[in-house]
Amino acid sequence: MGTERSAVTVIGLGQMGSALAATLLERGHPTTVWNRSARKAQPLVERGARRAATPEEAVAASPLVIVCVLDHDALHATLDPVAGSLAGKALVNLTSGSPEQAQEAEAWARSHSAGYLDGAIMTTPPGVGSPEMMFLYSGSHTVFETHRPTLAALGDPLHLGAEPGLASLYDAALLGLMWSTMTGWLHGTALVGAEKTEATAFTPVAIRWLSAVTGFLTTYAAQVDAGHYPGDDATVDVQIAAIDHLLHAAAARGIDNALPELLKATMERTRDLGHGSDSYASVIEVLKKGAGSA
Repeated sequence: MGTERSAVTVIGLGQMGSALAATLLERGHPTTVWNRSARKAQPLVERGARRAATPEEAVAASPLVIVCVLDHDALHATLDPVAGSLAGKALVNLTSGSPEQAQEAEAWARSHSAGYLDGAIMTTPPGVGSPEMMFLYSGSHTVFETHRPTLAALGDPLHLGAEPGLASLYDAALLGLMWSTMTGWLHGTALVGAEKTEATAFTPVAIRWLSAVTGFLTTYAAQVDAGHYPGDDATVDVQIAAIDHLLHAAAARGIDNALPELLKATMERTRDLGHGSDSYASVIEVLKKGAGSA
């Protein structure tokens, strides 16, 4: 009995939903699937999944129902007609959406006596099943702990808190970090590329530098929480002078400077708020106030 895996239903078989179902099957979970166009279920049925004829049958099949559809409209179009059958079920919503939509979905699930977890998948479909990949969850701690072994089959499950919008909020914040980091790397790659340096030569040095930058983040996180930004490593004034060198080097080589121009303008607004001799972490004071408030 110790090796018996709990049953799970997956509703929505796009690329991500199919990856979720395939991984659960691989790990030995009896898996029921449903998709609006039934043909998408066929490859999974051939691997041992049970195809439900209706959403109601899909919900009835398992104590845990994972939904991964296009958007919250599709979620409601699928589940509203069968909401009466959700009582006592655990609903894990991996559909992308806003924190506000997550809060609305949690209230809707609660009104139908279902436990609710909102989730964000921090990988692409090929990464599903890797223990290195994070799956972020927020909402019912009971649902999370009860179904943790099943959720752990998909990736490393992190419960962020009971507020259902947290997973979506983290997802947006982490994607913002990714885009900023990748665009910064591409800008640097274009800059050194102007002198015939290949990306494959620059990137190992860039990655080593990023690991040093994570040290700044750890130091600055405590400053942000304290609202106190001692400028004992490098001040905003020093950073403004330093970014001028980047702007000149890039302009001389015909590289687009929209990103560093934006960064310099943000540093200057931070200085104008009186943080010139504070650490770079003080830039958050400008960001919290929003555009045009400096």
